[in-house]
Amino acid sequence: MAPYCVWLARLRHALNGGIRRYHVASVLCQRAKVAMSHFEPNEYINYEKLEKNINIVRKRLDRPLTLSEKIVYGHLDDPAKQEIERGKTYLRLRPDRVAMQDATAQMAMLQFISSGLPKVAVPSTIHCDHLIEAQLGGEKDLRRAKDINQEVYNFLSTAGAKYGVGFWKPGSGIIHQIILENYSYPGVMLIGTDSHTPNGGGLGGICIGVGGADAVDVMAGIPWELKCPKVIGVKLTGKLSGWSSPKDVILKVAGILTVKGGTGAIIEYHGPGVDSISCTGMATICNMGAEIGATTSVFPYNTRMKKYLGKTGRADIAALADEFQQYLVPDAGCQYDQVIEINLSELKPHINGPFTPDLAHPVSDVGAVAEKEGWPVDIRVGLIGSCTNSSYEDMGRSAAVAKQALAHGLKCKSKFTITPGSEQIRATIERDGYAQILRDVGGLILANACGPCIGQWDRKDIKKGEKNTIVTSYNRNFTGRNDANPETHAFVTSPEIVTALSIAGTLKFNPETDFLTGADGKKFKLEAPDADELPRLDFDPGQDTYQYPPKDGSGQHVDVSPTSQRLQLLEPFDKWDGKDLEDMLILIKVKGKCTTDHISAAGPWLKFRGHLDNISNNLLIGAINIENGKANSVRNALTQEFGPVPDTARYYKKMGVKWAVIGDENYGEGSSREHAALEPRHLGGRVIITKSFARIHETNLKKQGLLPLTFADPADYNKIHPVDKLSIVGLADFAPGKPLKCIIKHPNGSQETIMLNHTFNESQIEWFQAGSALNRMKELQQKSS
Repeated sequence: MAPYCVWLARLRHALNGGIRRYHVASVLCQRAKVAMSHFEPNEYINYEKLEKNINIVRKRLDRPLTLSEKIVYGHLDDPAKQEIERGKTYLRLRPDRVAMQDATAQMAMLQFISSGLPKVAVPSTIHCDHLIEAQLGGEKDLRRAKDINQEVYNFLSTAGAKYGVGFWKPGSGIIHQIILENYSYPGVMLIGTDSHTPNGGGLGGICIGVGGADAVDVMAGIPWELKCPKVIGVKLTGKLSGWSSPKDVILKVAGILTVKGGTGAIIEYHGPGVDSISCTGMATICNMGAEIGATTSVFPYNTRMKKYLGKTGRADIAALADEFQQYLVPDAGCQYDQVIEINLSELKPHINGPFTPDLAHPVSDVGAVAEKEGWPVDIRVGLIGSCTNSSYEDMGRSAAVAKQALAHGLKCKSKFTITPGSEQIRATIERDGYAQILRDVGGLILANACGPCIGQWDRKDIKKGEKNTIVTSYNRNFTGRNDANPETHAFVTSPEIVTALSIAGTLKFNPETDFLTGADGKKFKLEAPDADELPRLDFDPGQDTYQYPPKDGSGQHVDVSPTSQRLQLLEPFDKWDGKDLEDMLILIKVKGKCTTDHISAAGPWLKFRGHLDNISNNLLIGAINIENGKANSVRNALTQEFGPVPDTARYYKKMGVKWAVIGDENYGEGSSREHAALEPRHLGGRVIITKSFARIHETNLKKQGLLPLTFADPADYNKIHPVDKLSIVGLADFAPGKPLKCIIKHPNGSQETIMLNHTFNESQIEWFQAGSALNRMKELQQKSS
């Protein structure tokens, strides 16, 4: 702010006359007000508050700050008194805005309706991207989705209008691409009900994925709680070139940190190599940081971001960010909790998988590894796009590869699909010819939506159980993630590598060294792709797909039919009775990886995301029961019969019996879906005990009044058997940092006691006691009124 103030003072001094000085000052003050988005012209960026808070905290801590700390601490509710210790204390924050995708927005808006509040307290948006199934192609699939999901879209549209939430209609594009194009900016704190919200870090924002109940807190104007993150620094040197891409940076980092190595931390990229990466490339890297468990990821404000802001109609934001740049980059000499260094000049193209996004291989090696491991090397389908890689630059680099193949008379040997990230991207690549090139090489353009990336794929080329390989430019490749087939070996890589491999049809092809044979019988080698990072002309906005909320939505009616199979108004969860949890049965003891996909599957279940009772029929159907090694088959401790997990849970609930789940490492990794917490609570679950939790899922469990607990000694996992009964004692003295006792009762009458840790703070204990965070919010509202 100092250069601006000096400039303003000099300008005032140069002008004579009080009226004239007043006029200039007024104009300049108006110019200093820059809207967060042109969709919300009266909601302004408040860098002055960010600056003030940062200076308060810097004085208190008396040390240089990382960029992550500047933005996070710059949004503290009380910077003067907030206790701050990385990895330990809970911060009370005031995010700038909220974004929700349609699958999670249903439950978030149902919870907001339950709160009784008349309007959201911060700018908020809903994005219809998850409910569109890939089947025949873009326009046909979109028409089909609008017909099938009309009830849900109407609910979200009318709820948005009533409560002041912007509504992006189906066909608009993927939430994270739209946020990057319209809502993210340097220094923003945005929370979104999707795990890949960190995509906005590519524009220098702290953008964090959460469950719907967290979003309700922010929309209600309540300070949002986050455990003070550690900061992992990734220093980038050198320069990307050739076939190497931004995607390879995060694929490399995932291989280093694994799926839980970033848990509880923000990944902060810095160093001279940053400037060699485009803004959308930085977004790709931040987006897939969700796969290493990171709270979020972020890049410092630089000229590549400024260029992107200008091209997307936000040059005024870039000019303002220039004035406050010292608060949008890390301080010299700041300290990170861990540092990883990557030389971009030496980075080779990578491909990660199958079945987990952290199994990293150089593209040059993956074919040999696949043959050794028995993975299919023939590629059945290549898929590019998704929220991770659907930028103009991504489409251009893929088209550059495709154009070379077409020049030699070749098309893709594998099936090939393209998912534009937004209506703006779709319209622009159509105008500039990229879409036609990708069609000519054999590609099918899908709707502007998530599609196969989240399992919304009506795949017809294989049968379930058939072993096959696909390659994607997506972010996640858990078992059955894309097509519900557990035998699909999914690999994650960059769009240009997907395109090259789809043309060759095999994992054994290395585009850096290997030759293809053209239609004329002559061999040729693909050249490394080169494409513009941004269109030379302005972006083509395409169709207008945004619905502004009215100034006054109080007269708007929101329909939820009591007989609907898609939507269901929520009933409050029961309040804790003040007693210890005694003689709980074990619904399932999970063996190995258990993601939110395992706990609450997506795909065909997405249609029930607004109906808690119906979607609860997928509870833990993908988790492996340690007792028999099977999915969706558990022993009913009351009847001794084996049956589906949801049916068994419903039986226990009917009989008035509380139950627990025992989990392994990093339980609940993956998507932010809070249904994975709502469902066990709805069906009578009270405790989830694991070796460790993924961050978002642990918070979601707390929000719904469950007890997420971890073994003080991870080896105690082996002491609990599916036939045991568990009692959690000491709840009357439940306090932050104080372990709880678990008494294990074996069928032979013997008992043993183990200790369980938790991360509850005082307010989160109040959530448990009230029955849920929403119940607690209502209690506080009643007291205040």
